[in-house]
Amino acid sequence: MKAFLNEDFLLQTPTAQTLYHDFAAKMPIIDYHNHLVPQQIAEDKQFDNITQIWLYGDHYKWRAMRAHGVNEKYITGNASDEEKFMKWAETVPYTMRNPLYHWTHLELQRYFGVTELLNKDSAKRIYDHCSALLRTKEYSVRNLLLKMNVKALCTTDDPIDNLSYHKQIAASGFEIKVLPTFRPDKAMGVDDELIFVEYVNALATAAGQSIRSLADYKAAIKARHDFFHEAGCRLSDHGLEHIYAEEFTEEEIELIFERLITGKLISKKEKWQFKSAMLVYLAHLDHARGWTQQFHLGAIRNNNARLLGALGPDTGFDSIGDFEQAKPLSAFLNHLDSTNQLAKTILYNLNPRDNELLATMTGNFQDGTIVGKMQFGSGWWFLDQKDGMEKQINALSNMGMLSHFVGMLTDSRSFLSFPRHEYFRRILCNLLGQDVENGELPADIAWLGKLVEDISYKNASAFFNFE
Repeated sequence: MKAFLNEDFLLQTPTAQTLYHDFAAKMPIIDYHNHLVPQQIAEDKQFDNITQIWLYGDHYKWRAMRAHGVNEKYITGNASDEEKFMKWAETVPYTMRNPLYHWTHLELQRYFGVTELLNKDSAKRIYDHCSALLRTKEYSVRNLLLKMNVKALCTTDDPIDNLSYHKQIAASGFEIKVLPTFRPDKAMGVDDELIFVEYVNALATAAGQSIRSLADYKAAIKARHDFFHEAGCRLSDHGLEHIYAEEFTEEEIELIFERLITGKLISKKEKWQFKSAMLVYLAHLDHARGWTQQFHLGAIRNNNARLLGALGPDTGFDSIGDFEQAKPLSAFLNHLDSTNQLAKTILYNLNPRDNELLATMTGNFQDGTIVGKMQFGSGWWFLDQKDGMEKQINALSNMGMLSHFVGMLTDSRSFLSFPRHEYFRRILCNLLGQDVENGELPADIAWLGKLVEDISYKNASAFFNFE
């Protein structure tokens, strides 16, 4: 019987152990999609205790605590930080076989040297130990990133953001590149017409120009796109239920926009047309600048209206949706490719039924111009766990080119989430190791080691070219 979380955790064969320890473990990290707060990096924030860095904003943990019957007071409520941690510690033993159990103990071990299991009996010792370390300079957020060998990370930012903290970080000479990502969801968010008009006004202020027409609106978006590019941005990101690919004419979109900014309501078809038009326009901007566009597809958000009203969005009430993906995605990508304006693209699915769909869809638009131009992205959100990662790797292997995959990301709001890269690398090495031991792959350790290094770091470095 193997000890839990020992050095060969998840590595079930000698080949897997060699691939991980000799090749994967030493690779730096490019975390090209996360939700870290740039201000906290710019100011090199020190957290007072482990609850603040570990439980604030972590809806994965919040969902588990609610399922365990923990009162909201100890989750997002007014309980003390120590009380909240104690409730989380009581919950942890019941999360066995949920990825939270692995992540929790990996993070405690990698950052704080804690090897005992977290439960109600160990909670006070672990809380005091970790909180004391967090109050030392060695545990500021910049040093936590350096501890994990991070070379570059990309935050997620609205087009109206002034990027002042990114500029402050760059000017400080910090070794790690901290770059923005252009996330224009609100720029096409016309489901609530009033909120959209408010956003148009905010965009006009950010761009320093008036917006009275569709042409003005597009010019303002382009100005912000240019502004982001100058700040080092090389990726965009869209969080969508599905791609919008309604047919439209420019005249129709001009009329729709005019109705919107004059306070009128528009139909569902018009909303989809507007979203379709904006997706195409934004994709053209990305292509012109040589950016990579990312599409996160398939979440159904804010399912619990009662608790949404009480706690707001992004508090743990989202789930996997079952939207049609294939036809609109095909139409959208084909439209861009028809004029040779399809940028480098990463597609992520939230419903596991769509693994093979995306894996084969990317192959339709590989054109030989860029290695791995079209990417089937890593397991996302509910799928960034062992089973989800294995299925994504297998689908990509069976229907695409695993060797050109740009690898893992955290998609996290926590500075303690970077062991997820280690988790992914161990799973990758274990799959390859099993194939070798089964005689399904040759025992060419040098070549397999190169493949592991490429997927862990080098492919992303070449693909995004942040240098």
